[in-house]
Amino acid sequence: MAKIETPRPVRGTQDMLGGTAEAFAERFAHVVATFDRVRKLYGFQRVEVPVFESTAVFARSLGESTDVVSKEMYTFTDRGGDSITLRPEFTAGISRAYITEGWQQFAPLKVATHGPLFRYERPQKGRFRQFHQLDAEILGAGEPGADVELLVLADQLLKELGVSDGVTLNLNTLGDGPSRDAWRAALIAHFEAHKDQLSEDSVERLAKNPLRILDSKDPRDRPVADSAPDIDAYLTDEARSFFEKVTSGLDAAGVAWERNARLVRGLDYYRHTAFEFITDRLGAQGTVLGGGRYDGLIENLGGPSTPAVGWAAGIERLAMLIDMPAIDKPTVVLIPMGEAAETKATGIIADLRRAGVACDMGYRGNMKKRMQRANASGAAWAIILGDDELAKGEAAVRNLGTGEQQAVRLDALIGTVTAL
Repeated sequence: MAKIETPRPVRGTQDMLGGTAEAFAERFAHVVATFDRVRKLYGFQRVEVPVFESTAVFARSLGESTDVVSKEMYTFTDRGGDSITLRPEFTAGISRAYITEGWQQFAPLKVATHGPLFRYERPQKGRFRQFHQLDAEILGAGEPGADVELLVLADQLLKELGVSDGVTLNLNTLGDGPSRDAWRAALIAHFEAHKDQLSEDSVERLAKNPLRILDSKDPRDRPVADSAPDIDAYLTDEARSFFEKVTSGLDAAGVAWERNARLVRGLDYYRHTAFEFITDRLGAQGTVLGGGRYDGLIENLGGPSTPAVGWAAGIERLAMLIDMPAIDKPTVVLIPMGEAAETKATGIIADLRRAGVACDMGYRGNMKKRMQRANASGAAWAIILGDDELAKGEAAVRNLGTGEQQAVRLDALIGTVTAL
């Protein structure tokens, strides 16, 4: 008979198993649990949006000229003939829901979510084709205080995860509409004058998305990008005042930041604050959390003019930076010997779990093997149940640390163990 070939996992995806010393799943779960705890302190409510959307949601929000839309999206035609895309990020779907579900009535709306996203790109350290992000957004708030609140939330999250050492908040302003337009015109003039020194990619960007040349990684582009004008000379008084309120808010909250005048967002709907928390511990993939204000996006999707600001953070990247959290261990292991004991133990373990006690049960092997597994599990106690114990109406409760053992009546077992 021919050997059945097992399908391999798709490149850029990963399987995670918890409960082992090197288990990535434990780190992953710790990042998510910490995020859920911290976002509640700030009053961000949990939101869920679909894993796939109409392709237009992402084409309009990310821009047809971006690499994500032109090269990286998982897009397919469904049976109804509609173009569907697996979400490459959260903001577009949340913005679409804000319009279609009537969430404007709750503005300003503070929401948070986490889950899988999909991009077809070359897998590398901390980057996968199915990856996961944390996401926090404030929709319907045009005040600089919203930007500050999101940045303080991000800072606290990184501190509580224990990854803030070696992480720097880079901050920039993209100004308001008039500031950005004037700066964009000055950048185009500068890049046009030095077009012959730019890489092919940046010459292409010059026509579609000139701000992106500023953060080009191509060494050929750096001299021209580094000599380009900063936005500061083009800021309106309103835009300058907005940025000052953001930075003074961060100072008041004790959040350290550095100005990075080369930090940009290429799409026209981005306004004012742009930021990235950058680490020196992940090689070239240095951004662990990033975001900004996107006051024009909801309008781009056909909604009313709505200010909004948000950020996203890669769960895998954060998980790579944190120390291994303590692995959950059972408190009690039940060791039944014989069929009658197994039946009785099934009732006991159900009652203990309902009482909030983490338990496990040894099903196989002789007494010695089961005790070895109980010790290896890290449990504090073992409940041993055999024919002799059943005949007496009791169980043997052993302290796995000291080896001391006591007989406990079955009708008092749950109370005794929960008290232990």
